[in-house]
Amino acid sequence: MRFTNRTEAGRLLGERLREHPPEQPVVLGLPRGGVPVAAEVARALGAPLDVILVRKLGMPHHRELAYGAISEDGVRVVHDGVAAAAGAAQDELDETERAARDELRRQAERFRGDRARVPLAGCTAIVVDDGIATGATASAACQVAAAHGAARVVLAVPVAPTDTAARLRGEVDEVVCLDTPAVFFSVGEWYEDFGQTTDEEVVALVGGSPAAGF
Repeated sequence: MRFTNRTEAGRLLGERLREHPPEQPVVLGLPRGGVPVAAEVARALGAPLDVILVRKLGMPHHRELAYGAISEDGVRVVHDGVAAAAGAAQDELDETERAARDELRRQAERFRGDRARVPLAGCTAIVVDDGIATGATASAACQVAAAHGAARVVLAVPVAPTDTAARLRGEVDEVVCLDTPAVFFSVGEWYEDFGQTTDEEVVALVGGSPAAGF
């Protein structure tokens, strides 16, 4: 299945979720690309929308090789074997994580401004991205949602590799995925338009949601 763009993917994902509507849903988009998808899901469910902030941790000399992820709350999902195999020094890894935490603070200020997070206690947290490759970022985001007291955590994405989706089903209460191809190279290949989502778009979408009044 290929999607025209993130808006269409979110609309289709929202339709799927409406088949069995979750109780007290709060939709959490992963910036940047997950937010347009999440906005459509929130619209379909009549739910508040917020961002959930997680950064991939890339190897110091090979940024595209992620050895884990970290959230704005300090939750870390780290694959020690990847870092050890790459031979990175601990001080380099520490600096990578410090830079990630600094960027997460800037993102929180930029995307939320003075608004508080949407409370998750007792709710169904629906973590949304535009697709999943390795799953490290999504896994960290779901752990953050659970740490904030969500009664259930649902991971909802348009597309993910078969093996990654299967693994993540063991980490959350439910995975909703429209397509799980066995042959998977990148998220972008499943979209006709996979242009970059801007900070301004994220701010507009989150600021225009019913989150602040929840």
